[in-house]
This record gives sequence, structure tokens and C-alpha cells, in this order.
Amino acid sequence: METLSDNTYTGVGVSPGRIIGSVRQMPKAVSEPPVGERLTHETPEAAADALRTAAKSVQASLNERAAGAGGAGREVLEATALMAADPMLIKAAVKLINGGASAERAVWEAAASVAEMLHNLGGYMAERATDVFDVRSRIVAELRGVPAPGIPRSDTPFVLVAEDLAPADTATLDPANVIALVTSTGGPQSHTAIIARALGLPAVVAAVGVTELAEGTRVFVDGATGTITVDPGAAEIQAAADWLRTMAALADFDGTGRTLDGHLVPLLSNVGGAADAVKAAAAGAQGVGLLRTEFCFLDRDTEPSVDEQVAAYRGVFDAFPGKKVVLRTLDAGADKPLPFLTDASEPNPALGVRGYRTDFTSPGVLERQLSAVALAAEGSDADVWVMAPMISTAEEAGDFAALCAAAGLKTPGVMVEVPSAALTSEAILGRVAFVSLGTNDLTQYAMAADRQLGPLAALNTPWQPAVLQLVRLTVAGSIAEGHRKPVGVCGEAAADPALAVVLVGLGVSTLSMTARALSAVGAVLASVTLERAQGLATVALAASSATEARAAVRAQLPILDELGL
Repeated sequence: METLSDNTYTGVGVSPGRIIGSVRQMPKAVSEPPVGERLTHETPEAAADALRTAAKSVQASLNERAAGAGGAGREVLEATALMAADPMLIKAAVKLINGGASAERAVWEAAASVAEMLHNLGGYMAERATDVFDVRSRIVAELRGVPAPGIPRSDTPFVLVAEDLAPADTATLDPANVIALVTSTGGPQSHTAIIARALGLPAVVAAVGVTELAEGTRVFVDGATGTITVDPGAAEIQAAADWLRTMAALADFDGTGRTLDGHLVPLLSNVGGAADAVKAAAAGAQGVGLLRTEFCFLDRDTEPSVDEQVAAYRGVFDAFPGKKVVLRTLDAGADKPLPFLTDASEPNPALGVRGYRTDFTSPGVLERQLSAVALAAEGSDADVWVMAPMISTAEEAGDFAALCAAAGLKTPGVMVEVPSAALTSEAILGRVAFVSLGTNDLTQYAMAADRQLGPLAALNTPWQPAVLQLVRLTVAGSIAEGHRKPVGVCGEAAADPALAVVLVGLGVSTLSMTARALSAVGAVLASVTLERAQGLATVALAASSATEARAAVRAQLPILDELGL
């Protein structure tokens, strides 16, 4: 995360790939309305109405963009759209307008106060501050009658460079125009990183100094090593060409995950709706390892009906007839607040009522969702498994299994995202049929490091030996009385080909990832035997740091350099 020389910058590589292109800098943010700007000819009532109209227009625009997006992009846009009409933001701005402030200045100051409050809450809620500032800029632009801030337009493909990208921008990136992403801030689990991986774009975050690069500067971006080279030479040009050829070859993934000696490791996909599922099936996914059901609930003031949920889930199930589809029940709370289910005033939402815990405060929503899942499964040929997020104890796992049984669902499981679940996996697996490791949250909670913060990027990586130990302990707990229950990984760690090898070596039985990562992970797994993977897992566990673990494993997997991964 420093400048290496006059022509090379380094940050955190978050999405592999080697690409050469010209820099386009993200346009500067909307300018701040003058401090003390007052109403002139408008009455406070008219200014307040103009503000509400602008906010609704911004919300409608974001929802329209969400409708055309898919998966993680859609989720991000819908969450940002909710913030555009947030009652707390609007109420605070109207109060300032009634005190004589202009609508632009009022929403600017109100957003600053809301963002500060969210930032002070920490964890996931701190991430929402980014959404507040994004929405603020869009509302001010709407009030001024000027275009909303966004990704620059260009007739030719380019490398997008920015301090950071707003969620609404990352969610609508067009890979035909933006061929790589570079930001000077952000972390490995930021919106930018997650969307880049989903789109298959080479990306580097936390690369200090890159925002000083001049427009049109030709650069070589290596998303695996995290380096950006200005004025690339023959070696970089060759590396980029080789990577493009490799990607074309990897597109021929045969749909079966296995090691060199034939040990089967089903490669599944993470999806956020039917459109994602269809694309994942076309990419060769052997099933769905994580169906995020939030897409049914976001941007609503009321709970969706059972019939609405049935239709949505069946669209995913039908894309994978005869194959496994693992559905995660509603993971509301923290960065996904729902007005009918969660309490926005919690002092620390990341450690509050989220996921399965919402059943403590709002009983009935989970039972109705499970009923909808069962009804959707009855009309489908998919092998439907169901898991609950944010399970901390064996007692919770048992209670969830009972709810599944009551609904007629035969394969209950839980997410292992909380360290206590990893440490007590044997007891938990005594109550359910399987577990799936959510490495994004497991890492965040194990390392006590907000996954959105660039300065904590070194801590917030699943290569941390402590996190790998939690994976090992989870697998160890899956073996009881000679019978082994499945342990999958559905976090971003599964999409890292080198880490995928380590996870298989630790005993993980399935890997679920963005569909674009399937071919690369499949190719690297196929290059090693199970015994070799186990040896590399031992190497990673013995390392004293995440950096050492990653470097030691990658040094023994030369195929990664060959493939530009």
C-alpha cells in the first residue's frame, strides 16, 4: 500500500487479471453548497417540497438501475435507494430548511450528521456512511438540475481510477468500458472489491497516490500482485497478452471440480436471484452454495407475501434441476436494515440483532420464509438445502433445525460466521446436517477488523492463520462417530484459487463463489493432488502472518503465475 517507485504503485490486489489501458479519473464529487447558504425567494415549505421531490427522484433512479442489475450489484443499489428516502435524513434536512437554510445546504449538513452517527456506530453501519454521502451528492445534483455524479463516459475502454467508488457506481460498472479498477482507499471486502470480482475485472484497492495519475496515462494493472505500472514495457505487454489467452482457455471449464488425483470438490456459485442462477448454470456451476434471499425483502416497507417469495425462489431452483441449491434465510440487519424487521437505533448493529437473531425480536417472519421455501421446493427438481446466518450456539442450531422440520424441509444447516460457531462445530453439527463457512464475516469477527476499512486491509484477509485455524476446527468438528457431515465455504475466500487449494487441504468439501471464478479455481485445483493440497494447508497454518501464508503457498503453485492469477 505504498508507491514503489516513480512508475510503480502497489496496493491490495482484490481481483486477479493483467490488463493494459489508459487512465480515466473518477470525476470530482459534487461541490459543497456555500456554508451559511440561505433561502432567497423560496418559502421553507416550497424548499422542503423540492427536497422531498429530489430525494424521491434519486430513489426512483437508483431503483431503476437496480432493476437492470443483478446479484451483488442489485443488492447494493437497492440498499442505496433506501437511503435516498431515509426518514432520518429528510427530517433532519427539513428542520434546517425551516431554520432558513437552502435545500442544498440543509441536505448537505443533515447528511454529514447522519454519516457521522453511522461512522461512530462502527462495523457495518460505518459502511452506510458511504451511501449517505453518495445519496447527498445525487440529491444536490438533482436540486441543481445537473447530471448526477458517476463513472465517466468514453468511446474507448479504460482503467478507472478513483479515491473510492460509491456503491451505486460499482454496482453498474460496464466491463465493456471499464477494463480494470484502481482505488487509493478501500479494503479487500469493500463494495468495489466485491463487484470487481463478480464482474471479473482486474482490481487493486488501497493504492496510495494513484489519484495523482494524469488522465490518459497508460498503465499495466496486475490484480493478483496489487501493482500498477506506469508506461508499461515489453514484459508487461506480453503478460497482458498471455493473460487474455489464458482467460479464453479457462472459459472451457468442464463443470466438474476435482483435484489432479480425482478427489471431487463440487464448485458451486453464490447467487442473488433467478437471473444470477441462470448465468451461473451457464458458467458450469455444479449448484448453488449461497442463495441470498435478501433480494426479496430489500426496498420494501412490508414483508413480502409467501406467494411472492415462492415465485422468486422457484426461479433459482428451476435453473438447477437435480442439483443442490443452498438457500440462506434472511440476513437482515447491520448493513441490510429492514424497516419492518430491524432496529436502526442499535448502538452496534454488526454485533446486534441480525440474521437468525431477528427471530428473537420478530417471530413469524422466519417461519413464513421457510414455508415459502418448502412450497417452492415442492414444485422443483432441485435438491434444496436451507441454512441460517449468524448462528452462535448449538441451541440456536437445534431450534433452527426444528423450524425447518416443521416446514417440511429435510436438510437444515447453519452459517459459520461467528468464532463461537467454529469452536463448537461438533455440537452444532450434532443438530444440523451441514455447515457453510462465511469467510467474510468470520474474518471480520475473528480479527475485530471492519472489512470496509482500507487501513485494516492487512488484518481483514482470510489468509490470517487465526482464520485458517477456525476453518480447521470447523472441519474437525464435522467428524463424529465415523460419519462426516459436509462443510462448505461460501465466502469470498473460495474465489481465490490459491486459498481454494488450502481450503480443500483443510478438509472443506464444497466451494461456492462468483460464477466468474469457477474456471480459474477449477484449473488450479486440477493441478494438485489432495495430498499436495493438504501439505499446502499445513504450510499456511504454520505461517506467522497472512502475508507469509499467502506468499508461501503461492510460491509452491507456479500455475498461478502461468495463468496470471
